[in-house]
Amino acid sequence: MNTMDSTPRTVFFIGKPGCGKGTQAKLLSERTGWPVRASGAEFRTIAAEDTVVGRKIKSEIDEGMLAPHWFAMYLYQRALFSLPEDSNVIFDGFNRKIEEAQLIVDSLQWIGRPFVVLEIDISDGTMRERLQGRSRTSGRADDRQDAIEERLDEYNTHTAEALKIFENMGVLIKIDGEPSPKRVAELVAEALQLS
Repeated sequence: MNTMDSTPRTVFFIGKPGCGKGTQAKLLSERTGWPVRASGAEFRTIAAEDTVVGRKIKSEIDEGMLAPHWFAMYLYQRALFSLPEDSNVIFDGFNRKIEEAQLIVDSLQWIGRPFVVLEIDISDGTMRERLQGRSRTSGRADDRQDAIEERLDEYNTHTAEALKIFENMGVLIKIDGEPSPKRVAELVAEALQLS
């Protein structure tokens, strides 16, 4: 696998719930060998702990709410600052609020690390259809019907605004998330100019 140059790659995935961020992060990791840091997986691990923080995170996940931006950013910064200087990395789900987006920009500019944000774009209808289908197999409380609408509201209130920060910086690339995962992965590879 070759990239355009040897600069370490920092890739963020963003999009509506059910857009396939996790799947695309995994497929990109399989293609490139780059590690994935996923906020959702970290939050679910913490939510399984019988602690004050674990129970609080679990209740917010169950209601379809996003975790506080400062907690997501603690996990993000811990992952970023522990990276070897020359390593590539894929972040999945750490950039869903305005405060998170701004901190991502500030932290990466501070250490001089270029990055790109890939928005996996799907319609509201596709989102509902995918999450309803996933709810039958995932066992995730945040895939319940009532939580789906809450998650869409959270996206429209917070993430859509965060996207504007990345768009204004010229680091946002929109990827059509409607086709098959394999086709979306091809579009991701093309966007990242992977060969």
